[in-house]
Amino acid sequence: MTSAKKNRTKKRLLIVLTIFFLITVAAILYKLADRYLIEHVQVANAMENVTQSTNKSTQQISPATDENPYGTADDWNYTSDTKTIKIKKVTEGSGQDTITYYVADVSVKDSSELKSAFAKNEFGSNIVEYTSEIAGDSNAVFAVNGDYYGFRDDGIVIRNGKIFRDSPARTGLAFYSDGSMKIYDETTTTAERLLAEGVTQTLSFGPALVQNSTAITDFARTVIDTNFGNRSIQSSNPRTGIGIIAPNHYVFVVVDGRSPNYSRGMTLTEFAQVFEELGCTEAYNLDGGGSSTMYFMGRVVNNPLGKGTERGVSDIMYLGHD
Repeated sequence: MTSAKKNRTKKRLLIVLTIFFLITVAAILYKLADRYLIEHVQVANAMENVTQSTNKSTQQISPATDENPYGTADDWNYTSDTKTIKIKKVTEGSGQDTITYYVADVSVKDSSELKSAFAKNEFGSNIVEYTSEIAGDSNAVFAVNGDYYGFRDDGIVIRNGKIFRDSPARTGLAFYSDGSMKIYDETTTTAERLLAEGVTQTLSFGPALVQNSTAITDFARTVIDTNFGNRSIQSSNPRTGIGIIAPNHYVFVVVDGRSPNYSRGMTLTEFAQVFEELGCTEAYNLDGGGSSTMYFMGRVVNNPLGKGTERGVSDIMYLGHD
């Protein structure tokens, strides 16, 4: 074989290898985009059969009267015939060890007041909006980010009494029509069975923080997700969680973090202890990090990551205006 022919053969081989490499890279990039970026809608108009609150202005803050029967509100409190919401900001520690978090004490007359909403009113994967956007579209007076169901393809997802996913995988949280809230093992039941038992909402993230009025302190073996981009959840991080004190009496806590001299965040152990100190009989950890957001009366109450910038999420838990 001549030298010129050998060179042509090498060039062809190089071209083939280059094309193969580019196709492989493109395939990998597409799979990553398909998994983490491209929207996949499984259910459009997801909450079309859910009764929404009558539209009221988020600026309604005057005392209740015959002309204004919708309750009273200010920047931190809301009171009506059907619900009370009391929010307080808590700061502990100093310097690099400062922790800032927000506690919302919520009582409702009926469990149906606690609702869920999806980003863009669609169920699927990679469908996200800011917590404040979903809350605004839902006419919410109060909201926190949910479990970011759209980041995974398993777990039992029941929202507002409707089944969206039945793929048991982990320790979940269930809300019942009698106003109770229970931590349960998804792998021992089904979505249909839960509905029959009176479950109206489920969240699938975790871990459990408080059970039988006692804070859980051993999270050494806790694993939630190992997807690309996730960081350890055991160390100090921004957090969102929900606890129950008595039927129809809930506590929502959002912790800011990753912001030196403002809030370092909390470990899971510290987070669990907060709920125990608040008197919760059960408490459960939701999606955290940049997702951790508390919304009230048209504004974001906390300061996500100390930057005042929300991260898109797939769902929220909320209470609507009367």
